[in-house]
Amino acid sequence: MTAPGTRLDEQVRTADIDRWLASRFVADEAVRADLIALYAFEAELMAIPTRVTQPLLAEMRYAWWREQMEGVFAGVVRKGHPVLEALTDVVARHALPREPFDALIEAHIGRVHGEPHDLDAFYVGPMQAAVQVLAGPGFDDAVASAGRVRALGQTGQTDQARALRGEANRALKVLPAAAFPAVASAALLKPEAPEAVKRLRLTWAVATGRI
Repeated sequence: MTAPGTRLDEQVRTADIDRWLASRFVADEAVRADLIALYAFEAELMAIPTRVTQPLLAEMRYAWWREQMEGVFAGVVRKGHPVLEALTDVVARHALPREPFDALIEAHIGRVHGEPHDLDAFYVGPMQAAVQVLAGPGFDDAVASAGRVRALGQTGQTDQARALRGEANRALKVLPAAAFPAVASAALLKPEAPEAVKRLRLTWAVATGRI
């Protein structure tokens, strides 16, 4: 039987190769697993529109996830659901705030109804939560622009992403090196690039502390 942590790791690798590759630079296996739990939660939300065709059905599934946040943030583990079990533990141990999780779910609901993407909810909030897992609180402002660079790159706005890089890198100077894997994926502006190219780009980003 495959261990839950391994299943989540495989899930994230399939759903989000960029952040999975960046997570390989987290040396501590337990901390890396915490990061993967966050990404697996996001992968679950991203997968919903691929599993149901009607917006109302998708909204019902997102509403279920919204309800589960009550247990997650109350420390009540939902047994038998690997993502929720892991997420409840991560939230408690790292004192993660609830707002980014709720905002992400609401952004997904808006997305299935054709509303414009809330890029801060989709990218900035999750990146800030990931940084808190790796370095503790206090770095939200430092990583906000990097989150927006990631958002612009993922939505095909490459020129705008490049224009924002300088601001993002200046802000990232205060970020501890141990937290950089949580923002390193912002260095990947071409989602379609081969994995080997992404690995090289991430290695350079982590080594220099620049996206």
